[in-house]
Amino acid sequence: MVTVAAIQVSASDDVERNWRKAAQYLEAAAARGARIACLPELFCLPWFPRDRADAAALAQPADGPLGQAVSALAARCGIALVCPFFERASDGVYHNAALVVDAQGRSAGLYRKVHLPQLAHWEEKHHFAPGDLGFPIFTLEGLRVGVQLGWDNFFPEGFRCLALGGAQVVFLPSAAAFASQQRWLALAVSHAVANGLYVVRVNRVGSERGLDFYGESFVVRPDGD
Repeated sequence: MVTVAAIQVSASDDVERNWRKAAQYLEAAAARGARIACLPELFCLPWFPRDRADAAALAQPADGPLGQAVSALAARCGIALVCPFFERASDGVYHNAALVVDAQGRSAGLYRKVHLPQLAHWEEKHHFAPGDLGFPIFTLEGLRVGVQLGWDNFFPEGFRCLALGGAQVVFLPSAAAFASQQRWLALAVSHAVANGLYVVRVNRVGSERGLDFYGESFVVRPDGD
């Protein structure tokens, strides 16, 4: 058995404060026996995709300050982490991504969000390029783990590819607001049952400029419970 933690944390415009708060939750999770922890989508930043204002200055490479801080905390606490962030892949190329770090603080790799919504308050096609790494599987604490970010949950192919590759658990960091919880739960149950996977949904929480991110994170077993 591996204990996992879903870290619900609100964000503000103070990026450093956001990280300090998340780090406190991660340390508490490790102290309570969690071996793998996942944070919400773009957890360390205000929800900038709500509009098309230029946010490129907020992006970092995977080995930037946030990646270094995440690796240091993972090694210090002995906990593996799924850490969503705004990635600067190269000049002018940005992704909604997740850095995966093992419990020794070593990078296990990246997942880049494939499906990008273009909706009011989720103007992601304006800010990000679609993911180009496919659906990688990471080994964390003896488990084969995949990641599907936010809108990826509304498409079946990522989960199917991960299941065929031997994934046992799929982490789903998200940033959902309004009255959408039942839709997300129904989709997660269907993905879990159809593919024989555990699904761990970790949703953003808190009010940001009229958007109420409702949290309500959950774990679904392969039998749908």
